[in-house]
Amino acid sequence: MTRTPDTVHLAVVQMHMTDQLEDNVERAAEHVREAARRGAQVILLPELFENLYFCQVEREDYFGLAHPLEGHPFIGRFQELARELNVVLPVSYFEKAGQAHYNSLVCIDAGGELLGNYRKTHIPDGPGYEEKYYFNPGDTGFKVWDTRFGRVGVGICWDQWYPETARVMMLQGADFLLYPTAIGSEPAEVETPNNHQMWQRAMVGHAVSNSSYVGSSNRIGKEIVGGLEQTYYGHSFISDYTGELVAELGDSEEGPLLHELNLKEARKFRAGMGFFRDRRPELYGPLLTTDGVTRRG
Repeated sequence: MTRTPDTVHLAVVQMHMTDQLEDNVERAAEHVREAARRGAQVILLPELFENLYFCQVEREDYFGLAHPLEGHPFIGRFQELARELNVVLPVSYFEKAGQAHYNSLVCIDAGGELLGNYRKTHIPDGPGYEEKYYFNPGDTGFKVWDTRFGRVGVGICWDQWYPETARVMMLQGADFLLYPTAIGSEPAEVETPNNHQMWQRAMVGHAVSNSSYVGSSNRIGKEIVGGLEQTYYGHSFISDYTGELVAELGDSEEGPLLHELNLKEARKFRAGMGFFRDRRPELYGPLLTTDGVTRRG
């Protein structure tokens, strides 16, 4: 494990997408270059930025967007970019592995090395977000990567609603938590809609209960897929380790959002709060069940 730096410059990128892979990849690369030019060392792109959010509908044709990690059409390009700019890039992509399909993310270190692959653990299923049709449940477990600029923990979109995701990554030694997302409006028939405030509050709660910086990147704009339309609400943000929103974009701004993370102060604050000292894991058995009672095996 490398020594954790005292400070890290984080950027979360907010952007719109089209149905053209090369267009999206080129725009993402331009945002990465801008963020690096402004001093960013870790740069987070949105979830599945390679195309429109196709999960609005269930269509067999969209499985054709998936590619294996080996020989992937654009991950190598971001490896070269990470090497050139000396930045860490967690990169979301639609993965094909044998007969399985995953909503995945690779973490690319500042030298261009692939540090590992994470497959999204929690897969949503609802109007406008039909991910269970496309994605197998992730089988990698949660991941924290020891990068040149700190230990980076990354969940993917629906993972952000689960306190278990954040807590596990912090227990694995994450210095800060990141969540690439694709979230916005929902069809009128949805009875339990959320909004950007609720979405932010969930992650700010992770910042508070883990005394950790949290950053999230989202897409913007209207996207029409299979005759359905969604408007992605942006509001990418960075929260500090007390839950304060220290940086935020609006609902239509595009580009990188930067903030310096004081990891030294966060470590000191986290130890003083005692959240990890006072945990009682021997009493948390019900968390390993689906109904709070039944034990497996």
